[in-house]
Order: sequence, then structure tokens, then C-alpha cells
Amino acid sequence: MSTKTVSYTLDTLPPLTEKQRQHLDALASRQDDQTDLADMPEMTDAQLAEMRPAAHYRPIKQQITARVDSDVLAWLKSQGKGYQSRINAILRREMLEQRQGKAG
Repeated sequence: MSTKTVSYTLDTLPPLTEKQRQHLDALASRQDDQTDLADMPEMTDAQLAEMRPAAHYRPIKQQITARVDSDVLAWLKSQGKGYQSRINAILRREMLEQRQGKAG
């Protein structure tokens, strides 16, 4: 038995059925205090401060053209395959260090 994967974009989503629309309208009309949050306790400030992106989080890559000094490029390439990933890792580390410096 084979299965076919179906994917949609915002432009190709099928319209909501009347039953789906009624369900969404009912949820939207509820007051916040009518929602049972017993299985979802609030997080403490300490827990929120320790939050990190999920391990499977992968930012979207964007292709650019950049000019770097030839000796810097030679150094990156001398370390083997993946010099573009190393450039990204170096820039990400710098970005995160600066963000932490401004937050603290």
C-alpha cells in the first residue's frame, strides 16, 4: 500500500467546513478563564531564563555574497570541508555573545 504525501501552502489550503468554522468560532468566543490550564502550569522566571531553542531547530539559510580577506579564507579552507559552515558558526557565536552582553 502506498501513501501520497499532500502538502499545502496558504494559497492552496482547502476552505474550512461549516463544522470547523463553528468549532473555531466557539473557541474564539470563550473567556480566558474558561480554559482549563491544569495540565499546563505557568513557567517560573528561572525556567524561562534557561530556555534554549529546540535541538532540532534549524534556522533558514540565506545565500549571500561576502568579501573576506584572502588569508582568512585560506585559513578557513585549510581546516577541511565545511568552511562556509565554520563562517556561520563563528558569526553565530559572536552574535550570541553580543546578545548576552546586552541582556546582562
